[in-house]
Amino acid sequence: MDSILSIATRLQEPCPQMTLREGEPMSRHTSFRIGGPARLMALPKTAAEAVCALRAAEEAGVTPFFMGNGSNLLVADRGYDGFLIKMAGGMDDVTVQGERMTAGSGILLSRLARAAQGAGLTGLEFAHGIPGSLGGGITMNAGAYGGELGQVVRSVTCLTRQGDEMTLHTAGCRFAYRESAFSGGDYLILGATLQLERGHPDAIEARMAELAQRRREKQPQDLPSAGSTFKRPEGQYAAALIDRCGLKGHAVGGAQVSEKHAGFIVNRGGATCDDVLRLIDEVRETVLRETGTELELEVKRL
Repeated sequence: MDSILSIATRLQEPCPQMTLREGEPMSRHTSFRIGGPARLMALPKTAAEAVCALRAAEEAGVTPFFMGNGSNLLVADRGYDGFLIKMAGGMDDVTVQGERMTAGSGILLSRLARAAQGAGLTGLEFAHGIPGSLGGGITMNAGAYGGELGQVVRSVTCLTRQGDEMTLHTAGCRFAYRESAFSGGDYLILGATLQLERGHPDAIEARMAELAQRRREKQPQDLPSAGSTFKRPEGQYAAALIDRCGLKGHAVGGAQVSEKHAGFIVNRGGATCDDVLRLIDEVRETVLRETGTELELEVKRL
C-alpha cells in the first residue's frame, strides 16, 4: 500500500474521529490563496489526535509537514505530495493566571492579543494584526513594530516526530530573527505559556488601534499575500531597496509587487506559485545588481 495513504488506514482504529482530507486544495489554507492539492492532510483537534497522527506517520516511514494558519506559506501549483498536519478546532483555548497566559497552538494571534487586552495584560499589542496562529508564529518568531513572540514566550509544549510530549523553555526555543528551534519542523507545537505585564485595558486598546491604523495606511490588506516577502537586511529595509529599484507595481502574471508597500508581493487575481517565484527572482536579481544587497526570503516555500 502507498505509504502516505496507509496513514489513513493506520488511524482508523485509534482515532476514528480524526479529520483527514485527501487531495485537499492548499489554496484554501494559505493567505496567498495559492497552491495545489495536498496528498493527505490531518486536522487534529486535540493533543491525543496529534499523537495518533504522528505515530501513524512514524509507522508508515513518512515525515509530515507541520503548518499553522498558512499566512507565511507559498505552496507549489502542483501541490504537495506528502502528509500535512494542521492543528485545528479545539487547539485554540486560552487561560490567564496572573500575568501569564497559556494558549493552544491553533489560536489566532489576533484573538490571543485581544484576550490579553481583555485581561489587562500588555506585551502582545504588536501581534493583533498578524494573521497567523500561535503555533506558526512561534515557529518563525513572528513580530512587528518592534515586538516579537520570542520576547514574551516562556515555554512551549510540543510533540516530537515520534509523538512524545516535551516542554521547551525560553533558552531551548532558540528564538532569533524570524526563526526558532521549531523552524526545522522537528516539533509539532501544542501550546505555549507567555509572560506579559499589567497594563490598562484602555491604553492597550489604544495602542492596538494605532498599529491597526498604521497597517491599513501602509500595507495592502485588500489583496491576498503572505505578509513581508523578504527578511529585513541588516541596517536596511527590503521595501525601501525594492522601491529604490523602481519595482513597486512590477508584475509577473497575477503576482505583483504591491503598489502600496514594496515589501509585499500580492495576488492581484489568479496568481500562480510560478508567477510569484518568477517575480521573487526578478526582484532579488534587480536589487542585488543595483544595490549590492542580497534579499533573503521570509516566506516559506512548500
